[in-house]
Amino acid sequence: MPSLPDMMTPDAAALAKAAGKGEAIPLAAGTPEHDLFTGLLRLGDNALILGHRVSEWCGHAPVLEEDIALANVALDLIGQTQLWLGLAGTVQGRRRSADDLAFLRDAWDFRNLLLVERPNRDFGHTLMRQFLFDAWHQPVLKALEESTDPRIAEIAAKAGKEVAYHLERSADLVIRLGNGTEESHARMQDALERLWPYTGEAFIGDEIDARLAEAGLMPRPEALRPDWEATVRAVLDEATLHAPQDDFAQTGGRQGRHTEDLGHLLSTMQWLQRAYPGAAW
Repeated sequence: MPSLPDMMTPDAAALAKAAGKGEAIPLAAGTPEHDLFTGLLRLGDNALILGHRVSEWCGHAPVLEEDIALANVALDLIGQTQLWLGLAGTVQGRRRSADDLAFLRDAWDFRNLLLVERPNRDFGHTLMRQFLFDAWHQPVLKALEESTDPRIAEIAAKAGKEVAYHLERSADLVIRLGNGTEESHARMQDALERLWPYTGEAFIGDEIDARLAEAGLMPRPEALRPDWEATVRAVLDEATLHAPQDDFAQTGGRQGRHTEDLGHLLSTMQWLQRAYPGAAW
C-alpha cells in the first residue's frame, strides 16, 4: 500500500506540481500584469482570511441567530474571494484557479491586511474587527465600481451590495454593545484599543498602488481614509466608545509580512490540500 503524501511539505510550489498545476512562475515585478495580480490578491486575500476567521464562529456563537448571521457573512466573503482570486489567476496566466491561490500559497505569499488575521478572541472583538473592516471595505468597493477594468467594476458592484449589509449590521451591533451593560461596553472598548493599531495599514499605499491608481484600475489607499474616519467616528460616538489617539500603524501584511496568527490559520485552512495534493470531491 503506498504511503500518503507528506503532510509537512513546506513548499507550496511542490504542492502545486504534485496537484498537476506545475510550478507557479512569478510575474516580473513592475509589469502591469504583476501590479494588477498583486492588487487582486490584496482584495481576495482580505475576503478569504476574514471569511475564514468569521467561519470559526460556526456552532459557537452566543445565540442561534448570530450563529447563522456570522455564517452568512463568512459565506459572502468567501464568495467574493472566489471572484477576486479567480480573476487574479486569469491575470497571472499560469492556469491557477481561485482554489489553487487559496490553498497552494504559503503565508509570505498572502497580501491581506494584518487586521483580518487577528484572532477572534470574544464576540465583541469579532464584531469590532468586522466593523472596522466593513467601514473600509464599502468605500473601496464603491471606488472599484469606477475601475477602467470592467471585470473589476462588475465584481465590485456585486460585492458592494453584500458589504452594505455587513456594515449596517456590524455598526448596529457595535452601537448596541457599546451602549449595553457595563461588561459589554468594557469589552467593546478593549477590542477597539487592541485592533486600532491594525487599521492604519489600509491607508498606506506603495508603488504598486500608485501605478494601479494612475491606470484607473484601483483607488489610492490614502484617498479612502476620510470616508472611513467619518463612518467610524459617527458609530463610535453613538456607541459611547473612544478611539485611541495614537496614530501608530502596524504594517507589512500587504507586502507579505504577517503575524504568526496567519500561519496558524493557514495550517487549519490548508491542511487537506497539503495532506492530499490534488484531492477533489
